[in-house]
Amino acid sequence: MTSAPSPAAGRLSALLPDLSPLRSSADFRLLWIQGLVTYFGSFMALIALPLQIKELTGSPLAVGAMGAVELVPLVVFGLYGGALADCADRRKVILGTEAGLGVLALVLLVNAALPDPMLWPLYLVAGGVSALAGLQRPALDSLMARIVPHDQLTAAAALNSLRWQFGAITGPAVAGLVVAYAGHATAYTVTVVTFTVSVLLCLRLTPAPPARNSPKPSLRGIAEGARYAWSRPVLLGTYAVDLAAMFFAFPNTIFPFLADELDARWSLGLMYAAGSVGSLVLGLTSGWTSRVRRHGLFVVFGAAAWGLAIAAAGWFGDVWLVLVCLAVAGAGDMLSGLGRSTIWNQTIPEELRGRLAGIEVLSYSVGPQLGQVRAGAMAGWTGTRSAIWSGGVACVASVALLTAALPKLLTYDSETDEDAVRRRAQRTAEKAAESSPSGA
Repeated sequence: MTSAPSPAAGRLSALLPDLSPLRSSADFRLLWIQGLVTYFGSFMALIALPLQIKELTGSPLAVGAMGAVELVPLVVFGLYGGALADCADRRKVILGTEAGLGVLALVLLVNAALPDPMLWPLYLVAGGVSALAGLQRPALDSLMARIVPHDQLTAAAALNSLRWQFGAITGPAVAGLVVAYAGHATAYTVTVVTFTVSVLLCLRLTPAPPARNSPKPSLRGIAEGARYAWSRPVLLGTYAVDLAAMFFAFPNTIFPFLADELDARWSLGLMYAAGSVGSLVLGLTSGWTSRVRRHGLFVVFGAAAWGLAIAAAGWFGDVWLVLVCLAVAGAGDMLSGLGRSTIWNQTIPEELRGRLAGIEVLSYSVGPQLGQVRAGAMAGWTGTRSAIWSGGVACVASVALLTAALPKLLTYDSETDEDAVRRRAQRTAEKAAESSPSGA
């Protein structure tokens, strides 16, 4: 006879990540492992590339120019990639873009191995990576609702975020050591190897053909997706809250100045890592999120917590308190992200999922980019710490205003929302068709 688990063990189990998606979906397992591998390699290159530009030019402006090179391809190809994901086999899109990213990593490796590495290939690769990432992201995001059971979507989002945070913490840390002691070529070699493994894993994915009569990629199709998002207050709220939070309270670009003001230059790396640490902690204790139905609350309270924590980080003068605040901000950002991802996957119809994922690219890319511009300009006008805390306060105020303007976001319930109920029925019908003899 086995003894019943203790109450303490039960409470601990309820906090641990819900692994149901890994057990129930072979494709999700493949994508999760593939992402774990490729994120590590991607973050290696993400650190090695600007370091190499700095080494070649010695110019902060040259390093900062990477952002301008990356933004336009990400937006343009993100929108096109969303339309493509609705009319093409998503497995082929993921496989092709992953192979393309591997080729670009090989270009970096060859250039780094030259006696005198050239500068222009670094910018070319940065733009190419941004374009391929924009093409791939909608296909990846829109595939989740097809391969993961409807009631496990929040758990899948938590596991995906946990995987990303692992790469965000370990990749840069290892990259710094590799570049310092073995050179850029070694870092790019690791990246090439990880993309090779990733492509091999993607080859094992089940084909994911589009819905019947799917339109070819076009501006009209993209506009149709935008009209759908505009007509759904819940979806509109998720995009608007995320944009506002990132625009007002994304101060990463002025962290070097904050470290100087706090007389703690040694803490700069910790400032950049603190948010990921907070997100990781929430991810490791995310089991309870699978039992929540009001995911709009995640979006609103997560974004508000992000803003409050950023405001506190700008207000405090003790570096350790600042780091704690940044970690809390990271946890809030992840909570908001879980809510957004779950609502998108629970409510968006299959035939529009790719185009709406393309619009999501704008949400997560434009906000931080503009936020860095705001933070830098505000810091030059009012000072570093005031730029940070005032941005956090503005974030909280904007979240409150958006919630008042779009109350359906706050009251969203996955069991009663019309779009969520309709999507659940659609998914049930799809599964029945897949399992029937005629659908085989």
